[in-house]
This record gives sequence, C-alpha cells and structure tokens, in this order.
Amino acid sequence: MEIFVCIIIGFTLCLGVVMFRRAYGEFPGQSPTDYVDDCLSFDLKERLNGKMICEGVIFGPLGRMTSSFVADFDISWDGDVGVLTEHFRYDDGSTQMREWTITMGQGDDFTATAPDVPGTGKGMQCGATVQMIYPIRLPDDAGGHVLRAIDWMYLTPDGTIINRSQFLKFGIRVAELVATIRPVV
Repeated sequence: MEIFVCIIIGFTLCLGVVMFRRAYGEFPGQSPTDYVDDCLSFDLKERLNGKMICEGVIFGPLGRMTSSFVADFDISWDGDVGVLTEHFRYDDGSTQMREWTITMGQGDDFTATAPDVPGTGKGMQCGATVQMIYPIRLPDDAGGHVLRAIDWMYLTPDGTIINRSQFLKFGIRVAELVATIRPVV
C-alpha cells in the first residue's frame, strides 16, 4: 500500500511540475509587457508594410514537421486601418489566400479580422514584439475545427520578423508554426 501511495504522490508531483511549466515557463508564460524595455520597437504600421515574403514550417502535435510554405504578403495602411493580403503556397502544391483587416486601437492595442477567423483577434505591440490571440477555423478538408491561435512576432535588428504561433484545441497544442517575414527587396 505504501508503494502505491508513493507512486500516486510522485505522479501527482510530476504532473504538477509539467502543468506549471506549460502554464508559466513556456510559450503561454510570456506577456507582451515582458519586452517593454527592448531597445527595438515593433511598430506594426512601419514593420508590416508593403510587399513581404514569409517562409515557414508547421509542426504537428508530436513535434514533427508536417508542412512547409512560402507566402507573399502585401500590406497597405490607410490611417489606423491596414489590409494584409496573404497568398500561401504549401509544399504539397496546395495554396491558400487570407486577407486580414488590422485596426489600431488605444495605445499599443489592435484588433484583426479575417474570413476564417470567427470573431476578432486581439493583439498588442510592445518593445520588439507583437502578440495576437484569435480563433481560427481550419479548412473543411482539415476537419473545419476552430482552434485557439497565439501568435508571437519578434523583430530582429536587421528588420526580419520571426513569427512563432501555437494552435490549441481544448488547451492542448495541436500544431506550431515558425516562420520568417521580411521585406521583398
């Protein structure tokens, strides 16, 4: 009986450490304000503007790369409203189009909408980072599920943007995307 109790206690402690690490020590454990003192400033209207190229990979729930892509971005601003048109080309030959409408709000906050986003994305730019959280509906051929997306974009000194996104279903990470975004020269 004592061995069984020790196993249960050990398992519970181990599970607690894993849950604590996932909640506070990994991807969701950061906040935009963690980067407020960065020497770089990520201004969406300045850094996401004009023609850009995005190259990235998508990882599945077990951490294996499942897809890669190249996307052409075209971003224009009219005052505090920007339109970001994305044209994705995946390694399997498929393509995808998305058009975001980004609206700058009070201070460093913004909102974003797109046809496959049921609702509104909410974001914040702070220091050298931008974070946006939004629901996204997968295409019908991928099940049509609605996932919770958390996007982080990090500005590098040369102006390249590193994008890391996680996609969750019932709080469990089901995919991750890592990409670079840079101006077309």
